[in-house]
Amino acid sequence: MHIKVRSILKKSLDGGRLSADEGILLLEEAGLMELGQAASLVRQRLHPRKAVTFVIDRNINYTNICTCQCKFCAFYRKEGDAEGYVLSKEKLHAKIAETMQSGGTQLLIQGGLHPGLDLVWFEEMLRDIKSNFKIHIHSFSPPEIWHLAQKSCLSIKAVLKRLQAAGLDSVPGGGAEILVDRVRQLISPNKIGWQQWMEVMTTAHRLGMKTTATMMFGHTETLAERILHMVRVRDAQDRTGGFTAFIPWSFAPDNTELGGEGSTGVDYLRTLAVARLILDNIPNVQVSWVTQGAKMAQAALYFGANDFGSTMLEENVVRAAGVRTRIELPEIIRCIKDAGYTAVQRNTRYQWLKVIGEEK
Repeated sequence: MHIKVRSILKKSLDGGRLSADEGILLLEEAGLMELGQAASLVRQRLHPRKAVTFVIDRNINYTNICTCQCKFCAFYRKEGDAEGYVLSKEKLHAKIAETMQSGGTQLLIQGGLHPGLDLVWFEEMLRDIKSNFKIHIHSFSPPEIWHLAQKSCLSIKAVLKRLQAAGLDSVPGGGAEILVDRVRQLISPNKIGWQQWMEVMTTAHRLGMKTTATMMFGHTETLAERILHMVRVRDAQDRTGGFTAFIPWSFAPDNTELGGEGSTGVDYLRTLAVARLILDNIPNVQVSWVTQGAKMAQAALYFGANDFGSTMLEENVVRAAGVRTRIELPEIIRCIKDAGYTAVQRNTRYQWLKVIGEEK
């Protein structure tokens, strides 16, 4: 092993904080197995019990109409398109009821930047859900929230406070892609910049809402920009402590304007392992079975991940890009157990609800 790489891995294992340059070197030169071993040891230090968590939820897209029209997205439709929709209250209720019947505890509601939906529409939707269902609402990505602020001529804080009062419990990390504006201009020129994304998140944290952070990689970014993304998330976490998890997932190129090859499984594992080493202040790292499949997600449990993500009773965005991975709850549990871990159902805050095979 490269002597410098060995020194960096030892530094991380000893509890030291890695610099951006050290992260880049690991991503470029560290051996796959050495990276995986180090990330796994760090994971064990953070989560000494040999368990892997998951959440039962549903991804509900309230609309596919979006003015952002990102080049990596195959899901959006323009206003007026025959395939464009806004979900009715009846269909929304049916989806939520089905989720709860399946033991779901969380809703991930997201959509496009619809020009005709205002803040009041979202407040009414949230209040309606909360008055009819007892469920955690983990919804609306930073681009959606920024869009509402601009449309309402209100501050980010004001919009978040109104959404929170109406029933929003936490904010997912969607829309992060790569937190570098050079990349964002290439793949999503109509979307907010990385600083605006981060402003939404840190404002939510200060209002007491937890959020996640994602990273979509394997398109136009450099390895250095992947690391910069991680460092920017880590810096924000130092200030607010509001991120519960980091979720790296690989770009799915089919049916998109951006196109390309996407990431290999090895690239995915290397990136996830380095994320576990760089993000020393983020407690949880989640696998991406949606883009990588069950076997690769299982392997990721040995490369620093401690969470299998959600059951995703419904997922439309990645599916529109040609990825048809679908894993039912029994298969998720089997994957976790076959990898040598105990499967544990959690809630959005990563609190354990049920150790599988045991009562609550």
